[in-house]
Amino acid sequence: MNLSFNTRWRDELPGFYTSLQPTPLSNARVIWHNAPLAQKLTIPESLFSPPQGAGVWGGETLLPGMSPLAQVYSGHQFGAWAGQLGDGRGILLGEQQLENGKTLDWHLKGAGLTPYSRMGDGRAVLRSTIRESLASEAMHYLGIGGTRALAIVASDTPVYRETVESGAMLMRVAESHIRFGHFEHFYYRREMEKVRQLADYAIRHHWPHLQDEPDRYGMWFKDMVSRTAIMIARWQTVGFAHGVMNTDNMSILGLTMDYGPFGFLDDYQPEYICNHTDTQGRYRFDNQPAVGLWNLQCLAQSLSTLIDVDTLNAALEGYQHTLFREYGQRMRQKLGLFSEESGDNDLLNGLYALMEREGSDYTRTFRLLSDTEQHSTASPLRDEFIDRAAFDDWFTQYRSRLQQEHIDDAQRQQAMKQANPALILRNWLAQRAIEQAEKGDYQELERLHEALRDPWRDREDDYSRRPPDWGKRLEVSCSS
Repeated sequence: MNLSFNTRWRDELPGFYTSLQPTPLSNARVIWHNAPLAQKLTIPESLFSPPQGAGVWGGETLLPGMSPLAQVYSGHQFGAWAGQLGDGRGILLGEQQLENGKTLDWHLKGAGLTPYSRMGDGRAVLRSTIRESLASEAMHYLGIGGTRALAIVASDTPVYRETVESGAMLMRVAESHIRFGHFEHFYYRREMEKVRQLADYAIRHHWPHLQDEPDRYGMWFKDMVSRTAIMIARWQTVGFAHGVMNTDNMSILGLTMDYGPFGFLDDYQPEYICNHTDTQGRYRFDNQPAVGLWNLQCLAQSLSTLIDVDTLNAALEGYQHTLFREYGQRMRQKLGLFSEESGDNDLLNGLYALMEREGSDYTRTFRLLSDTEQHSTASPLRDEFIDRAAFDDWFTQYRSRLQQEHIDDAQRQQAMKQANPALILRNWLAQRAIEQAEKGDYQELERLHEALRDPWRDREDDYSRRPPDWGKRLEVSCSS
């Protein structure tokens, strides 16, 4: 077995974790694993078929070099300081040493009680575990970095939420699970040396090119601001709403993590709230860019003993520029524009206004727009609108803009179809896979995962069609 694990977090950061073993589930079994990712990580296929039980995927055994622990951190939740949080149901089993010199956390979610579980039971349910596996893989293949799902374990252990559900575990991997909240924890405990210790650890392992720079902390924070802005800009362009952007759910590497009550836009609704427990709409879709900046301001406060206030503010001032630049570039790609003109934003806003007024499907609208022929007044998108006259007015302006670039239709259409997915993970698709899995049928889970690996291909199945009415009314909360 060509797998090697190290214990950097354990060895270099004493006082940042509690050592403990996972608590296995009853009659645990592996129901899905990520074969393409496993192959890339040189994980033997046989490891996913243990002689009995769920093996390492269910926390029943450990691989050589693993030394499990739960990390401690704090955070702001829904805008309020929540105090100590930490890995309440997740355990870092080990850090895989990759051939390229990097490492990859193996983090087992739903692994049982830890000292940081607070009032929770340390468990995850099959429903939420499936949703996270699907979402993390969907985002990866859409070109948005985040944690990756490696394996799902189901069980007969009852877990009590709104109803009794089946306990499950998810093995997820990422370059790091360091959160904004890690720094907040020690800052608010007035343990400033530990803030510095963690910052040095992060730079040493994830920004090694900055180690010898005299202003390395400021340069490091500036890059975290940029990574966060780029991540959120990319969320907005694919219509992704995270749903619970607490500072303890924010990665310093700009990775999307902790998928809970997420949702992709069906109808274009800028004020879409995917988490039905978010009664104030703090984390609604169109507020995500502002929340990202607010969270970075919290992180800046936690780093204020390392970085002077002018440097922090200068970095924060770059957030909006980076976000707008990334968003603008990606939206021009979605519109099929190869150059930048002053009226492009008005053109996009005009389309958004039509879409919002008529409840147009976000993903379907841009995919159909990809078939535009610049010299033809006919558009497959026209039949999607009730107010045809309003669409025609907008489409005339759009075609005029396309003709300014002298790019042939075939080239533009090909580029647009690499920017406008035909398939996104709609809530109803995930729900269908969940309901079948809860009955012991995992075929739809496999089929949907396979489809999500190729979101750019034109499809004739129901994965790319408008959702049924019931699919738009699904309520999703933080309960998992």
